[in-house]
Amino acid sequence: MEEFREMRRKRQQLPPAESEAKLRGATSGTLALSGDHGYPYAVPLSYVYADGRLYFHSALEGHKVDAIRGCDKASFCVIDRDEVKGTEYTTYFRSVIAFGRVSIVDDEAEKLAAARLLGNRYHPGHDEALAKELEHGFSRMLIIRFDIKHLSGKQAIELTAHRSKP
Repeated sequence: MEEFREMRRKRQQLPPAESEAKLRGATSGTLALSGDHGYPYAVPLSYVYADGRLYFHSALEGHKVDAIRGCDKASFCVIDRDEVKGTEYTTYFRSVIAFGRVSIVDDEAEKLAAARLLGNRYHPGHDEALAKELEHGFSRMLIIRFDIKHLSGKQAIELTAHRSKP
């Protein structure tokens, strides 16, 4: 079993349920992979969170797909808050990082279910339009699954102090 580093500033760590809620609520984040020649490759993506997994859609080929095929370890970061406080020389931030393994979904039923989750996430209540879109584009789409092994959330100390007040 893999072990993940403990957060150094534990007072700023978000509780697991809050980290999961932030991941569930955000609409985009950055997927970090091991890219060409060992260079990190980070790409912003829309996603859906379901059952401890993240799903992304992708073209059939490209840098991201090659990186996933080369190494299945990845991280994914969402920023929930980013409020620069210039006079305080700080930023009130809140973010969540997921660590895990990525794979291309080969199972057609899982691929279709994930594509529907993604479509409903960003355009809910339009099943007919989604069905039409999938009919035309499904064969030219990859679905990527990110199995979360570790989730960690952190916020600015100022937000932690604020939360603990009555």
